[in-house]
Amino acid sequence: MTFSTRTFLAAALCVVATHASAQSSAATDVSRQNAVVQQAMQTYQRGLAGLNAPAAQPGVASGTLRELRLEEAVAIALEKNLDIQVARLEPQSVDLLVAGFRNTYRPLASSTVGLRDQYQLPTSSLNGGTKVNNGTTTYNFGLSQNVNKWGGNYAVNWSNARVETSNTFSTFNPSFTTNLVAAYSQPLLRGFRIDNTRQQLQINLISRDISEESARATITQTLANVRNAYWDLVFAQSAVEVAQRATELADKLVADNQARVEVGTLAPLDIVQAQAESATRRQNLAAAEATAQTAELTLKRFMVSGTDDPLWRQTIRPVDLPSLGPAPSDIDGAIRRALTERTDVISAKKNLDSNDVSLRFFKNQSMPAVDLNASYGAQGVGGTAIVRTGPLGNQTVSRMIPGGYGDALTLLRARDYPTWNLNVTMSYPIGGNQADALHARARLQRTQALTRLRALEVQIAAEVANAALTVQSNLKRVEAATAARELAMKRLEAEQSRFEVGLTTNFFVVQAQRDLRDAQNTELRALADYRKSLVNFERAQQSPAGGGGSGLNASTGGQ
Repeated sequence: MTFSTRTFLAAALCVVATHASAQSSAATDVSRQNAVVQQAMQTYQRGLAGLNAPAAQPGVASGTLRELRLEEAVAIALEKNLDIQVARLEPQSVDLLVAGFRNTYRPLASSTVGLRDQYQLPTSSLNGGTKVNNGTTTYNFGLSQNVNKWGGNYAVNWSNARVETSNTFSTFNPSFTTNLVAAYSQPLLRGFRIDNTRQQLQINLISRDISEESARATITQTLANVRNAYWDLVFAQSAVEVAQRATELADKLVADNQARVEVGTLAPLDIVQAQAESATRRQNLAAAEATAQTAELTLKRFMVSGTDDPLWRQTIRPVDLPSLGPAPSDIDGAIRRALTERTDVISAKKNLDSNDVSLRFFKNQSMPAVDLNASYGAQGVGGTAIVRTGPLGNQTVSRMIPGGYGDALTLLRARDYPTWNLNVTMSYPIGGNQADALHARARLQRTQALTRLRALEVQIAAEVANAALTVQSNLKRVEAATAARELAMKRLEAEQSRFEVGLTTNFFVVQAQRDLRDAQNTELRALADYRKSLVNFERAQQSPAGGGGSGLNASTGGQ
């Protein structure tokens, strides 16, 4: 088999493997999507069966029934909600960025080990031979590190070499050389207090705090959504019960009218009106049951970790009922709390801190670059010493003094042949540099961010005050709805009593039943809205509507 054939077959196998891997990944995605669709269809079929089956009475035992309190629903959502799980991962992602920048200040060890063999051309009479061979073995080690505090860096390098040569002029063969050099570089102006790495590290530390606030906002908003969805489900299921009672009243009126027709005290035409009303109320009952199914799915969406969660297949029955809790009274304190504790305010202030970091960085970058560089080194040499006698070019070896690598180390420790260096370098662009413009731009952006923060504070104060007004308004709605429901009940009782003695008609009884049903639904809706307004009032003091961060996105002035 030729090389080209083998290459073609290898490429074909690679393509087949890649295609198989892609097919496997696609098959996994399709399988997961099919599972989600299947679970959703099962939920739909159960809901459809619930609409077609007789309504379950409260308290009836069921293998799939899950009685749920409000705080239990909140605890489940806090543990399983997918949005909360995603939000909790964001700070960890920023932690990895911070760790990456911090790793730039960790020591870096390096080493080089190698062999080199060279034959020199005879270009001079001092070559030491016509074909001189130099075999060199190197084993070098080094340690370097950037210093976080003042922006400097140091390096320590230890280089070693063993050279074996055929050069007739060599005084050591083999020869061992060792060299130890320590160097330090320190910026004195630009890069002294802050540099690009330290700027990015500080900004990412602030971003980490912002991501924490964003996660807290997501949690706060999600838990508020759970509470609101819980009260919506309470209202929807209570509306089903109201619709059931209204349907039962309509059915009872049909039965009573049939009995009156049979005894001749009521015209047959009055039965048609009662039957029509009964059919209408069954339609209302079906619509209420569908609304309850939708409200239940909405609550489940916040509480399950996937369609394979057991709670997804259970029927939820809320245990807690809406009550008239105390309305907030300390509105001033609530506004002050929101202005200091809300996630968007904290994030906006953190963005200002990030902008301040960039301001310091660009101001520092506009300074001249003045760097201090210092180094000190020692060296040593050793090996078998060769003593030659005679004139240059015709020398003979008179004796050889044994030696080795230890001689080089001894000479290195003695520091008889030191090398030191100290210098200061300076550079500065004439006529200004880019950092000046970036510094001015960062100052402008900070002013903009500060103005946005003040506007946000006004917005938050108005939002909290409006939420408090909504609570008070809903409280009055509940009081009015309760009074209306009590009056509607008394009116129905009066109309039924008058109908039984023949003082009113079937029409007014039906109308009184409708009014009672509407009054009961209005009272339930007002109660649920009151509880939801309390939830939103509490949420408004902690996070903006919709969760997330500040939304100001103050520029950090990054490069």
